[in-house]
Amino acid sequence: MEENRQRTTMKKTFPIGTVVLFVALLSVVLIVIGLVSSFAPKIPQELTGVLRPAPRPLQPFIFKDQAGKLYTLADLEGKWTLLFFGYTYCPDVCPTTLNVLTSVSEQLKASPGSNKDVQVVFVSVDPQRDKPKVFAKYLSYFQDDFIGITAGQDKIRAFADQFGAMFFKEQEVDPGNYLMAHTSSIFLVNSVAEIVASFSPPHEPDTIASQYLAIRGLGL
Repeated sequence: MEENRQRTTMKKTFPIGTVVLFVALLSVVLIVIGLVSSFAPKIPQELTGVLRPAPRPLQPFIFKDQAGKLYTLADLEGKWTLLFFGYTYCPDVCPTTLNVLTSVSEQLKASPGSNKDVQVVFVSVDPQRDKPKVFAKYLSYFQDDFIGITAGQDKIRAFADQFGAMFFKEQEVDPGNYLMAHTSSIFLVNSVAEIVASFSPPHEPDTIASQYLAIRGLGL
């Protein structure tokens, strides 16, 4: 008799409502996941690892270009920008990357459609040596319309952090003779000053041009 009463009590106290609530909550979660997945932008396979999950707006900044003129966030608006961090005394990565960007720029300007609104911006992480005249002469070896910008170290750091770009000064060999370690990716900024993609090395001009056009085709 006592055993029967215990079984009856267990049946009465079994948390059916909790189970129903859990099932209902799980159903809602699954529906929400399904809706988010259906509305999330599909990243083409060729852009996997290149296109960012969502554009990231850049914060205002004030730099100077190779002509000594102010260069701000407004100068990135209205054009698409291929942006690279480096310095003019760089022995290998920077000149190689700028040659790649020269080829990419020429391909895009020659391609049909509205792909001529692209600019190349080279951000110097070595303002101590990259003065306007040095900067201007260096960039003239690549393309006349390439833009070089720099600022004080704190401003450069804050700007680079938005891209997830790193740089630091290595130990001097002798006074004024040193290398700068820096991120070698090329970043893509859209016409409303949002970071939308990054191209990691090794850089192939044809691949970057093709991926750039694919990104433009997404309407970002």
